[in-house]
Amino acid sequence: MTYEISENTAQPMAFEMKVGKVVVTVVVESCAPLLALSEIFPNATETMLDDIRSGDTDAWFDKASDKLVVAIQGFVVRSEGKIIIVDTCVGDCKSRVREVFDQATQGWLQRLADSGAPPEQVDFVVCTHFHVDHVGGNTRKVEGRWAPSFPNARYLFVDAELDFWRSEGGRAGIARTGDYMDDSIAPILEAGLADIVSGDHRITGEVRLTPTPGHSPGHVCVVIESGGERAILSGDMFHSPLQCRHPALSTRFCDNPEQSAATRIAFVEGNANQPTLVIPAHFPFPTAGHLCCDGHGTHFRFVDPDTLTRIDTNLPS
Repeated sequence: MTYEISENTAQPMAFEMKVGKVVVTVVVESCAPLLALSEIFPNATETMLDDIRSGDTDAWFDKASDKLVVAIQGFVVRSEGKIIIVDTCVGDCKSRVREVFDQATQGWLQRLADSGAPPEQVDFVVCTHFHVDHVGGNTRKVEGRWAPSFPNARYLFVDAELDFWRSEGGRAGIARTGDYMDDSIAPILEAGLADIVSGDHRITGEVRLTPTPGHSPGHVCVVIESGGERAILSGDMFHSPLQCRHPALSTRFCDNPEQSAATRIAFVEGNANQPTLVIPAHFPFPTAGHLCCDGHGTHFRFVDPDTLTRIDTNLPS
């Protein structure tokens, strides 16, 4: 099954930006209206939801379907001669509970190669957390078995995250989505390609992890600091710009909503009106932006799309 990639002709399937000497390439697997507001934000007030429905939100909210436009995408980070993949999307041919993910074939690995990062040249793979849309591309089907997609890479698995999803509580959560631990994590461990690291692990002199628990117990952000510039790949700390204005609002997908809210509030307070570039996992093009605080609260200001470099890929968008 191939589910709808994008209704937005302005959505490129690969584009890049620079943070000092580091190059970050966004490689999109899919982008479409996916999550109803009532599904993802069950605790949102009607005032919050009305602000989305009536506001200037067309870039990330589809008013016709009353759904958030969700980009599922991975990130290529080039630092000090190393190629680092951050999050690997849903992946191809995986058995999943959500219909649009089940047996999907989007060809993200090929798009990754067409964007200049052939899987065999990747040095490190980071999953900000172990959810179905962040780990699926870790593996691919080879002769009927799940094999590592990046055979020469070290997969950096955060200890707290791995421990949780191996626990009884974690296994119960997996039953609601499809067993991605079995098809996307276990084969990496069996192949001996995993390094179990702490939540503050440093990958290069310019790239490090930082713990941001709540959405999941071992959720991490990826911090890039180079040439006096700073960016943060924020994973699923934010699913929508609504959470930048209302950082106490967690989603139904958060393992610990209270901790997720506390982490997000601290992040907003620490990064609002700062030059830090925030790059959320699921925001549609142009994806990156800044947290800006004014008399009306905090909001997410997307970067000017013209400052990004679009990359042609061989797969249709």
